[in-house]
Order: sequence, then C-alpha cells, then structure tokens
Amino acid sequence: MQRIECLRSIYEQLKSCLVVTIMGATAAELQSLGHRENFFYLQHAMGLASSVGLGLALCLPRQRVVVFDGDGSVLMNLGGLTTLARYAPKNLIHVIFDNESLFSTGGFPTATRSGADLAGIAHAAGTPEVQTVRTLDEFTRIFGNAIHGNRLFSITAKVEATGPVQYQSSLSLLENRFQFRRYIEKTVECAESVSKLSA
Repeated sequence: MQRIECLRSIYEQLKSCLVVTIMGATAAELQSLGHRENFFYLQHAMGLASSVGLGLALCLPRQRVVVFDGDGSVLMNLGGLTTLARYAPKNLIHVIFDNESLFSTGGFPTATRSGADLAGIAHAAGTPEVQTVRTLDEFTRIFGNAIHGNRLFSITAKVEATGPVQYQSSLSLLENRFQFRRYIEKTVECAESVSKLSA
C-alpha cells in the first residue's frame, strides 16, 4: 500500500487532532491533501516527531495527538519508544510508516529491510497497543480503533517506498509554527470555557 492512500483514508478523522509529521515525503503528502492549522510539519528534526508528540500529549491530556513517523526517523531515536511506553499517554497515536528505506534522503535501506521489527520493539518497550498493518483496509480499521480508544497506540504500516517528486511548500516553516501554536491556544481556551460553563 502507499502512504498517501493511508493518509487520505483517515484525513477527515484528523480535523480535531494535533498532528505532528516528520520531514520530507510524509509532510508533503499530508499537506497535498489540504493543510490545516492543527498540522505541524516537523522539518529538520529527524527522529524527534514522537518526542514532540509525547510532550503535546502530556501537556494537553484532553487533546488527541497523532504522530506520523517513519522507520528511518524512529531508528534514529529508538529510545523514544521506551519513553513513550514509560509515560503511555492515553491520547497519543504513533503511526510509523515503514517503507524500509530513507526515502526522503536518498532511498538508502534501513534496518527494517534486514529484519528489524519496530512493532516488536515498541511492544517489548511496554506500549500497551501495538499493531502491524499491510493493507489499506487494515490500516483504516486499526486507526479507527485507535482514535476511539483510550490507550497509547502504535501502528506500524508497511508501505511502498514511493512519494512525491518534489517537497516544495507554499507554507513557511515559521508560519506553520505560529499557526500551530495559535490553534493550540484557541483550542485550550475553548476547552477551558466549556469546562467553566459545565461546572
């Protein structure tokens, strides 16, 4: 299956989530489906998407957080999987698109091509819900279960090593950062107002 198909299949479910993506093809493909202010494209910080997502999930426990990661990125920060499992935020979904290559930086093979099992590592680290999916139907169903669940969830999606030809964007990294922060501030303010009204 292709990563863009996976993203397209769950795009509507991301409306009210905080979404963090890694650099390169994943960010470009998500943005090509239509940018939203709740999407943060984490450029120039390979390996840290799960760490940023964890921080958001811990600081904003009422807000669903979705991290779109890659096998190369996760392998650069394997300790991130143990940290995720240690804190196990119930509002975080960690999606790892595993194409067995560093596609966005030259297509060199990663350790998953020679047998490294990222889902197995996440499970051994203590992540409560771990799934590996290989078809679009599986991905859509498992992601649906995760987004309606109440536990830290890790989904490793085995995808083809394909992607966009170019990664150009009309949105500057700085503006993306400001948009994302404004979205969070607005969301937290609304949540606090609702909480006060219902008290």
